[in-house]
Amino acid sequence: MPRTAAPLLPSRSPNSPNSPNSPNSRVPRAADSDRRRTNASVILRSVLEHGPVARSTISRLTGLSPASVTDYCARFTELGLIQESASPQRSNGVGRPHIPVDLDASRFLVGGVHVAVPYTTVALLDLRGRVVAERRIGHDITDPSRVLARAAEGLDALLAEAAGATPLGVGFAAGGWVDRDSGTIVDHPLLGWRDVPVREILGSRTGLPVHVDGHARALVNAERLFGRAARGSRSVLHLFVGNVVDAAFATNDEVHHGPRSQAGAIAHLPLRGGTEPCDCGRVGCLQVELSERTLCRRAREAGIVDGVNPTHVVAAAERGNPVAVRLLTQRARMAGRAAGLLLDILNPETVVVTELGIIHREDCLRALREEVGDARASAVVPTSFPDSVLAVAGGSVMLDVLYRDPLSASPATI
Repeated sequence: MPRTAAPLLPSRSPNSPNSPNSPNSRVPRAADSDRRRTNASVILRSVLEHGPVARSTISRLTGLSPASVTDYCARFTELGLIQESASPQRSNGVGRPHIPVDLDASRFLVGGVHVAVPYTTVALLDLRGRVVAERRIGHDITDPSRVLARAAEGLDALLAEAAGATPLGVGFAAGGWVDRDSGTIVDHPLLGWRDVPVREILGSRTGLPVHVDGHARALVNAERLFGRAARGSRSVLHLFVGNVVDAAFATNDEVHHGPRSQAGAIAHLPLRGGTEPCDCGRVGCLQVELSERTLCRRAREAGIVDGVNPTHVVAAAERGNPVAVRLLTQRARMAGRAAGLLLDILNPETVVVTELGIIHREDCLRALREEVGDARASAVVPTSFPDSVLAVAGGSVMLDVLYRDPLSASPATI
């Protein structure tokens, strides 16, 4: 059932001096608007990262004046995004006590939808990016209308169980070519989707604001906001290795999208040592070589598994099956070659890798780093979200919008 999100921004009287309809109002200059948006973003992110935190500390961390920080925090409190701590604190035990502020993570939730090849993950996340509810919905068919309808139903069920929390909106992530601006999956060959208006379909079914992005870009933003792997890095590359293999690159807190958000399409990069024939007519393309489908096919041929679930290969390795261990470490080495190639091209400070074996096994992480080489091995790290990476990907699309522009990112305008 469609929902109406409660407005995050309180309404203003048409006769208020600050109302757009007031004769005393002025249209703010673009520079003023950009500055307010930037200031609001850095203050709320300081609360996210350091809370509970005193306003004076926020001022010191951000370089903004105490009065400005106080004004923004008052606004965030009014909106329900932050709250004052119940326990005042004194600096070094002396002087006037400070009343710290922290995120109010209990009032609002965001929905997350991630569409993978075999299933959809729907989830609810709080303002700290923590997954509070999650559900997987297997694909009986991959018709986009059917998949998105079931995703909306799954979200509705999770929200019904989350009594008392207000949904701010929905973030959607998937592999393939995802155009953020139009809210469309332009092309997802493995699902057979072309020009699917995801934002329009999910928005009409949920009654909530919907934002759409590629899952590698979504996970870069998740690391930037909530992770530990890339904290403090000025440039981050994310390599996603699943059935879809793609990448995202961010510098100075901005993820590169490119025209129509086509950046990060690395499926057909040639991989040294690759043997798998690709539909494009070449051999050893990155996606076909590293795909979970390829991993499971090889495991079936070796008699390790009899299905298409890659976690069964990991389980066989945990039981000590040497062939399963070899398949996983070989795949990790090939992922290391891909990471090394991208390091050569983009030279990021940090490379975050989401790949099944690397998430669960130290020998796979060692194999990947050995392939990258000693000089750069420490720059390559696994995802910060090993147990909920797909749920976090979906929800982080919505949370990134909120943290970039918290004052104007209301449910009515997101």
